Amino acid sequence: MPTPTPFRSIVPTDLKPSEWHPFMVGAVAPRPVAFASTIDATGNVNLSPYSFFNCFGSNPPILAFSPANRVRDNSQKHTLENLREVPEVVINICDYAMVEQMSLASTEYAKGVNEFVKAGFTEVASQQVRPPRVGQAPAAFECVVEQIIELGTNNGAGNLVICRVVLAHFREDIILPSGIGIDPHKLDAIARLGGDWYTRASGSSLFEVPKPNRNLGIGIDQLPEHIRNSDILTGNNLGRLANIEVQSMPSAEDVQAYRHEPLVTYTLQKYQTDPAQQRQELILLGKKILEEGRLQEAWKVLLLAGKEQVSLA
Repeated sequence: MPTPTPFRSIVPTDLKPSEWHPFMVGAVAPRPVAFASTIDATGNVNLSPYSFFNCFGSNPPILAFSPANRVRDNSQKHTLENLREVPEVVINICDYAMVEQMSLASTEYAKGVNEFVKAGFTEVASQQVRPPRVGQAPAAFECVVEQIIELGTNNGAGNLVICRVVLAHFREDIILPSGIGIDPHKLDAIARLGGDWYTRASGSSLFEVPKPNRNLGIGIDQLPEHIRNSDILTGNNLGRLANIEVQSMPSAEDVQAYRHEPLVTYTLQKYQTDPAQQRQELILLGKKILEEGRLQEAWKVLLLAGKEQVSLA
C-alpha cells in the first residue's frame, strides 16, 4: 500500500470556533440532512435543514439531530426554540431534485416567517404530530422529541435532539420491488460536506461492499506475502480479497487450470523470460479483474503470481 502523507495535528481549542468549524464539518462528511419542520406554541411553522444528523436505532426507531448554536454570535436557532415549546418534529429526507430549495430554506429569516412559503414547498398535514411534512420529500418521519441535551454553551455548541419516530412516509417509487427497503438509485439522496459543497448519492458514486458479518473472512494478515505487501494492490483491494472464507478459496487445481484463460496465457507468454515483470503483470491483471467484481478469478490470477515463474506446461 502507498506510504501515508504527513499529517497536521490540531487541538480544537487552539483555534477560534470559526477556524475549527471548517475542519470538522469538512472532514466528517458526507453527512445526511435532517430537513426539520417544527411549530411554535402559537402555530407558526418553521422549516430548516441540519447536517448534524443520523439514525441511532431502529427498535425503538430513534433519529437525532443537532441545531447547533451559531458559530458567529452563539445565538440559537428557531427550530430549537420551537422544539422546547412543542416537542414534535417532522424530519424530511432530501433528494437532489429539492436541494436548491432546501438550501434556500436555511436563510435566516425572522422568527415567524414560514420557510415552506419562502422556499416553495408544499405543506402536507401530518397524522401523528402537529408540524407539517414537506410534500416534495421522498421520505418523512413524524417524530416526538424524547430529549434535548445541551452539549455546551459556547459558539458552535450542539443541542442534541433525540427523536422517536411514530409514523413514516415513503414515496412508493423509492421502495424496493420486494416491498422491504429503499432503492438508493431511486432515492437520489444528497448529503452535506464542508463550505458550499454537497454530494449526490446516485449513478457511479453508488457502490456495494459485501458485509463481513455474512462470513468469516480470512483477514489481511492471512493473505500470501506477495499479495499483502504488493505496491500495486490498494487497501480496498486487500480488504475485498481478505473477506473471503477459507472454504471459498480456489483450489490448487483451479488455479493451475486458470493459466489457460486467454489474458493469462498472453501475459505468461509475453513475460516468460522475465519472472519479476511476469509477476507484476499478473498482479495488475488480478487487480483489474477484482475491481470488476470477479473475486474468484482475481484470486486465481493473484495466486499464480505467487510463483517465481509460471510456465504454460
